[in-house]
Amino acid sequence: MFTGIIESVGTLRKIERLGDDIRLNVSSGKLDLSDVRLGDSIATNGVCLTVVECLSDGYVADISAETVSLTGFANYQVGTKVNLEKAVTPTTRLGGHMVSGHVDGIASVDDRQIRGKAIEFWLTAPQELARYIAHKGSITIDGVSLTVNEVQENRFRLTIVPHTAGETTLIDLKAGDSVNIEVDLIARHLERLMTYSSEATQGPESNVTMDLLARSGFLR
Repeated sequence: MFTGIIESVGTLRKIERLGDDIRLNVSSGKLDLSDVRLGDSIATNGVCLTVVECLSDGYVADISAETVSLTGFANYQVGTKVNLEKAVTPTTRLGGHMVSGHVDGIASVDDRQIRGKAIEFWLTAPQELARYIAHKGSITIDGVSLTVNEVQENRFRLTIVPHTAGETTLIDLKAGDSVNIEVDLIARHLERLMTYSSEATQGPESNVTMDLLARSGFLR
């Protein structure tokens, strides 16, 4: 589990193709690796990767064909900058939102504008993910926890404050680029509860209703 608060910008220094899979060698920049052990998880541009080799200034991780097909890693090259975050601990501040590191798909950047000191982006998400993207809801872009400021069907607007831009790869995004997106974890689980079929599973019927969600503040 992660928070979407980026700790460092790293660099891909080696990409090895292993059939349909990929092995990465990542230079970790300023990321503190003193507590990282073999098997630990590090979100790399929003993708939860398992460390298979610890290096003094980085780590090696494998990416399965399934993950490659859902993320931008298929098109990354040596030298690509990536956002890095270590998995949370029981004492970690939850400064962003709950991020699993399981990317749902790829969104495209439609437009970039400077608004005061901030950067404003419009992006287009895959149509099948649009229902999870809500005004003032949370979304993860290349591992960065962000707030959705406006939604138009499957397009949405983000505003990146100077600190976030300066500490992540988002400062380099431009129209035409693609980004990894992970929709809100709670939204996905709520949908599953709402569509749960007791007949198909022979299990108990869900007590979650639209009225209950509205009374609990999940619907407006």
